Amino acid sequence: MNKEAITAIVSSKLKLIRTERGYTQDKMADVIGLSKKTLVQIEKERSTAGWTTAAAVCALFRNSDILQSALGGDPVEIAELAAHKTISRPNGQEKTMGGRVWWRELDSQKGIRLQQNVISGHYRVLDAEDYRLFSTYDAVEAEEHFQNHVKRTGDE
Repeated sequence: MNKEAITAIVSSKLKLIRTERGYTQDKMADVIGLSKKTLVQIEKERSTAGWTTAAAVCALFRNSDILQSALGGDPVEIAELAAHKTISRPNGQEKTMGGRVWWRELDSQKGIRLQQNVISGHYRVLDAEDYRLFSTYDAVEAEEHFQNHVKRTGDE
């Protein structure tokens, strides 16, 4: 999923995200830094949000069920991955739910798991305690990181 796809999804779901939160158009526009007129244009599908607005919505409404369902998981992770192409956190700083929703397990060895998101298509490597170690859209790169983490786990 690239920036354009995320922007299109956020734009199409913006009104639902706003109503899910119980915000008026004035409040929503203020929260995400848009004029009310621009917000109305996006909600009526006469224009789309820009990347900056989409990224802000992903961050500010990270826990939105609508946004999570539309993107296939953590909106911040999806946006961050679109911006950077890979995310590496060797110390596993982000705890996940382990893939109960939106994830297909591709491989598992020594507690290290390789998963693919069924909506966005991106890959991630998790440790035995469900901390995310690495994310990417590149299958080969995901497999390499998976194997490296498996090897490191065996060496410890």
